[in-house]
Amino acid sequence: MHHPTRTLCLTLGLLTLSSQALSADWSLNYIGQQIVASGTTFQGTTVGGLSGIDFDAATGSYHAISDDRSGINAARFYNLSLNLNQFVRSATPGSAGVAFNSVTTLQTPSGTAFAPNTVDPEGIRYNATTQTLVWSNEGQRSAAGLQNPTVREMRLDGSHVREFGVPAAYQPAGSVAGTSAGDRGINNNLAFESLTYSVDGRTLYTATENALVQDGPTASVNNGSRSRILSFDVATGQAGAEYAYDVSPVAIAPNPAGQFATNGLTDLLAIGDRQFIGIERSFATGAQTPGTPVTGNTIRLYFIDARHATDISGRESIAGDDSVVAASKELLLDLSELRNDDGSALALDNIEGLTLGPVVNGKQTLVLVSDNNFSGTQFTQFVALQISPVPEPKTWAMLVGGLCALLGLGRKPGR
Repeated sequence: MHHPTRTLCLTLGLLTLSSQALSADWSLNYIGQQIVASGTTFQGTTVGGLSGIDFDAATGSYHAISDDRSGINAARFYNLSLNLNQFVRSATPGSAGVAFNSVTTLQTPSGTAFAPNTVDPEGIRYNATTQTLVWSNEGQRSAAGLQNPTVREMRLDGSHVREFGVPAAYQPAGSVAGTSAGDRGINNNLAFESLTYSVDGRTLYTATENALVQDGPTASVNNGSRSRILSFDVATGQAGAEYAYDVSPVAIAPNPAGQFATNGLTDLLAIGDRQFIGIERSFATGAQTPGTPVTGNTIRLYFIDARHATDISGRESIAGDDSVVAASKELLLDLSELRNDDGSALALDNIEGLTLGPVVNGKQTLVLVSDNNFSGTQFTQFVALQISPVPEPKTWAMLVGGLCALLGLGRKPGR
């Protein structure tokens, strides 16, 4: 029987050899987008805040988590379908390719819905073997209180399974501002946005958007921020190796100067041994890339390689430690460069989620989603990209193995 995934991997394997001579770039091509308007409702809930997304190849559907802190509706995740054949390179694409199938309330360990402002859901990944979902909660460092960031596993009905062991260094302590001597832990709204299983399914990764308070400054126009990638052993739930990752400075200064600006690592997707595609989402009020709409967002995808990075697990602080080797990063795509069929620039919302999508016309896809912050001036955006079959030799062999394993030819997550 013809198996399109196996055919794809065979094709990619042959191109691995030919690319040694071609030395061509690995590129991501824009398929199209779909937009769900802010204020859209589904089964009594307001659709929005979609901060993480993961594809279930067995059903062809997606799980997307909302970062509603139980303020509008109870904290929840959605199951939805995306018809990539209906995605278009248009500034007014509509939403015909997006269908919401179900919504599920996240449950506390005691089996209740989360009370308002007690959780901030951000990342989500599906485990096909256990048929469970893992999800990250960003925690909080604000006048409303200090809340620890968490990574938890739940069943498809939202009921709690277990909690992973986040090290104490991540737990907020000290002042709300995080600027007093002895303060430690996450910065507010700059913690666990991302989640990804390793290709072999034995390790789970998350990362802070920016540095821990004791590790250094948050990202600004003038400086980047040294975040941490944190791993867990899936079998035991215990924390493992950690790696530093250098988030870039804010891409474009705010206009006028002095307004709000940030940049952060908002998702990870494992594609090899300690190798990832990562999203850096930069936002600055009034910022505009020349020739693009003013949304304030600059979205960049990076190839991240932590194989030669220093394991910093157990270190309370890495501030000023010149011995720490951070994960390397290489720009794959600046989404500001994407154009619609009429030549207009793709208007980008607050892209925070990334997943491998289905194979379409023999080529692997990536699907991104935006968190609209439940704002009437923003939108829930799905962007589909296609991986070009002519990447650089140094990343291609890794990508082939990783994609083939993730597409079901290797070990399934959780084994």
